[in-house]
Amino acid sequence: MCCFFATLFFFGPRLAFLIYWLVPAGRLRIFATFNTWVWPFLGLVFLPWTTLMYVIVYGFNGIVGFDWVWLGLAFLADISAYGAGAARRRDASFYTGP
Repeated sequence: MCCFFATLFFFGPRLAFLIYWLVPAGRLRIFATFNTWVWPFLGLVFLPWTTLMYVIVYGFNGIVGFDWVWLGLAFLADISAYGAGAARRRDASFYTGP
């Protein structure tokens, strides 16, 4: 069950971004948010939750006001995913087993 949640946490934002991109209105919003394909690609590789949230909260005026809180929470989700992976590898290296 833990592997299921880890897989969902890893592929979840990437899958949501793909589904959002397949919807015509979502694709237009992604193209309006980013001028090039490089930033969304790098965002999905390194910070997928932050990239997904950036596309969702980006408005006509850009990122203003309370939008920064949502971006901060998404960034914390990305950092916690990396931290959880590092902690799991560290704990696995200490396990000697029977």
